[in-house]
Amino acid sequence: MAGASKKRQQRERKGGEGSESDLSSPSRSSSGPASESQSQHARMASSSQASPLRRSPPRYDGNRDPEAYIEGAGGVTARDPNISGVIVDARRLDLASHHFTVVIMDIFVFRKFDQLTRDEKYDVRTDLPKRPAANKTGKEIVVGLNTFNIAAYPTKAVYQYDVIIGNGAENRGLIKRLWQSKAVRGALGIGWIFDGNRIAWSMVDKSREIRITVDLDDESGRPTRPGGRENKHKVQIRQTNSVRFDALRGYLSGQTAFDNACLESINFLDHLMREQPSQTFTQIKRSFFARGQQRFTLGGGIEAFKGVYQSIRAVHSVGGARLSVNVDVANGTFWTESSLHIAAKDVCRARDLPQLVALLKGEKETPAFRALRRLRKLRVYAIHRGAAEKEHLFTIDRFLNKSSRQHTFEQKDRTTGISKKTTIYDYFAQRYNQRLQFPDLPVVQMTKKNVVLHMELCKLAENQRYVYKLDERQTSNMIKFAVTPPSERWAAVEHGLGMLDWKNDKYLHSFGLQIDPTQIKVKGRLLPNPKVQFASGPIDPRTSGRWDLKGKKFLTPNTKPLKSWGICVVQGRGAADKAQVDNFIKEFIKVYTGHGGRIENKTPVIIPGQGGDAGKAVEELWNKTGNASQLRPQMLVFIVPDKDTMTYNRIKKSCECRYGVVSQVMQAAHVQKCQAQYISNVCMKFNAKLGGVTARAAGKPSGNFPAPTLVIGADVSHAAPGSEIASMAAITVSTDALATRYAAACETNGHRVEMISTNNITTMLKPLIQNWVQTVGKGKFPERIYYSRDGVSDGQYQHVLQQEVHDMKELLRTAGQTKIKFTVLVASKRHHVRFFPKAGDSAADRNGNPLPGTLLETGVTHPFEYDFYLCAHAALKGTARPVHYHVLLDENKLTVEELQVSLFPAVYYAHLASNRARSHENAPSSSGPESKGGSGNRSGGSSSDKPLTEAKPLIEMPNNGEIRTSMWYV
Repeated sequence: MAGASKKRQQRERKGGEGSESDLSSPSRSSSGPASESQSQHARMASSSQASPLRRSPPRYDGNRDPEAYIEGAGGVTARDPNISGVIVDARRLDLASHHFTVVIMDIFVFRKFDQLTRDEKYDVRTDLPKRPAANKTGKEIVVGLNTFNIAAYPTKAVYQYDVIIGNGAENRGLIKRLWQSKAVRGALGIGWIFDGNRIAWSMVDKSREIRITVDLDDESGRPTRPGGRENKHKVQIRQTNSVRFDALRGYLSGQTAFDNACLESINFLDHLMREQPSQTFTQIKRSFFARGQQRFTLGGGIEAFKGVYQSIRAVHSVGGARLSVNVDVANGTFWTESSLHIAAKDVCRARDLPQLVALLKGEKETPAFRALRRLRKLRVYAIHRGAAEKEHLFTIDRFLNKSSRQHTFEQKDRTTGISKKTTIYDYFAQRYNQRLQFPDLPVVQMTKKNVVLHMELCKLAENQRYVYKLDERQTSNMIKFAVTPPSERWAAVEHGLGMLDWKNDKYLHSFGLQIDPTQIKVKGRLLPNPKVQFASGPIDPRTSGRWDLKGKKFLTPNTKPLKSWGICVVQGRGAADKAQVDNFIKEFIKVYTGHGGRIENKTPVIIPGQGGDAGKAVEELWNKTGNASQLRPQMLVFIVPDKDTMTYNRIKKSCECRYGVVSQVMQAAHVQKCQAQYISNVCMKFNAKLGGVTARAAGKPSGNFPAPTLVIGADVSHAAPGSEIASMAAITVSTDALATRYAAACETNGHRVEMISTNNITTMLKPLIQNWVQTVGKGKFPERIYYSRDGVSDGQYQHVLQQEVHDMKELLRTAGQTKIKFTVLVASKRHHVRFFPKAGDSAADRNGNPLPGTLLETGVTHPFEYDFYLCAHAALKGTARPVHYHVLLDENKLTVEELQVSLFPAVYYAHLASNRARSHENAPSSSGPESKGGSGNRSGGSSSDKPLTEAKPLIEMPNNGEIRTSMWYV
């Protein structure tokens, strides 16, 4: 039976569109980057020509299974073409786990999409809602922005050219040298800008194709290369288009739609603003960093320093739509300028250079050797010739698994002309009198042909971007560096304005672009804050930004009294002793019951555990807790001595995927301090995981929903660039009438794929809707669905509608539900807009941040569509970052007062769940905190040049107990 059950679970996991089940029965849960403004404009251009789609565009699904089964008391008994999934027999209830399944009438049956009639189909609109009337609640305030108006832009046509250098496949370094060569400059004259790849612009109309031959040896004054090889390159420049600004003016005046002509205008202006600073500073997309800036060491050979970011955008203004420039601080992470072997020591996490040698030794590639891939493509200069070598940079191609004593090459004697084999070690010792201290380190092959150097003779050039994920220590240091109060951030913005120096930018003057450096100030609203309802009554949180639970009872306590729980004290340096644990548990029980929590067993099991085998500790605690109470454990608690990510993930994986029980992990340091505020915070998590609710917003418009409403949140998290770790999709769904509690489902979503796949929406969302229908709707579907999506750029708004929302509607339609109305909005915090109220003003707090409830509907918003910026929470540190909301669909016709709320919990919980679900990856614990996710390596670099398409599914949480509908992820 166990084997048959396992096979059934595997079949269900492969469901896809052909795995539709009874909705009322419980089921398993299962490019050069564009700027925000540019992707917004691209989306506007495409949306004006979009048409409604009936089906999602094809998306890769490697797990589709067309088979459909019905399960009865005797196992799989039949295959039905219309129904797939489990229909549970009441005689087979799992009494031991206290999991009872209720089967309601089978009127809500998923049917396959291709069986639906045309009349049953309803499509998603592709035109986005227009901006409604402004919010009039609260009081009017004035807020300064880090944006600046464009006073004038070109009136004459600008001609666009296609640039082909060589065969069109040359590297960016060579392209840059050729474009800046005397031959090209002389042929073109002044007033040209170039995107660094294939496109150039000029106000000069050259209709005939320009052909130029550039001799780089001649330009640099070098003699012809040995053997008569020429260093000549061909450059072809051909006019392809003209950028017309009358189309952009028509759009801003509201007379024409945003089209490709507008997009071309914005794209040109964006590159125009980058031309001058890109020649002066280190450029990373739209950010610029000066050399010689004050550095902040992050550790591990990485440093951070500040630069400036700028982006052009079309915005809504009181006097009409206009163009503005968003200027902000850019915090960059870079490799420290250091000797290459020192950088290698840091990358391989060796304590010193002798250990680095030991870690890199071996005939086969060691993990440390693979970690060296992070150094590929970095620029270095050799030091064996002295300072003059700085003029000739090399680029690392790869590290050879040979030492300087092992790697040989043919050396030609300059006197006799006779060649002989020599080693790298001997060559540098004889030719340059360089005695290597660590000759057993691997040698480095450069991209330049036949150039192989030793690590000790190379030094990393400055200002090279670090593109990998920071570790915990580096992240902590980066937060300390980046988090600055509003006064310091605005000072950094002003410093950035000095770097950009628009007034003296010759390219802006040449093309007629004028930017007013005066800060934009706009009128906004300060919305009244809602009261927070606890069981002991409502309170007014004002603007403290803190949860003060003293003397307050949770709105609803844990649904079942806590009877079966146990504690494991993980041993190690800094572990809590017995007296400290006993004291903490005593205080915890006192505080939790004081908040209304229900605890019947006040003497939980306490056992020691070894951090080296977290899975064993979970197993032992599970067994001893269950045996002591003769009940299935409700909560397992672990007190760990440090922040070891591997131990944490192993505990969570075992608890949630093996035993289906919620858990709480605490650091020994907090247990030892035993502070009341910390205990209350832990009590909130305890209560949420055990079915309770801390509080809710009270009063209009934050009271009850006007109609039965289901709230859905979604987020997709991605690994660091270059990593093979899979993307993670998370969907959260409200589980009560007031949308205070949320169940979450997670699954891998391909590799760096942002849109949630059809298969994931079907398998994850279906059981969550089933749960809502049974427990909240009492057999009925909701009348409304609010869908909040996190983490998508402007250019992906149509994809959210045409793929994700479309699939949700398709899923509901298979159950005969075609009248449920959707409201869809995107909530984003990845932007550079900041609010700067006047210090001491009634709109600012004591730190100079905007007060919670600060709303802006103009100045930085879309010219015509429905979006807004809202600061809904107090910023305890740094400069507050408002949430940007963009409404994509509003079939419920909500008022602005109903929509303009804080970052919705559904989105926040989805973000937590997508990150937490990485501990559910189907990989052994030995793979560490950055597991392969099906294929990959801990170094963060790709081990293969093959494209990644399929990601291994997560380990499934068991379908017993209540883990799937609990808030296991908080």
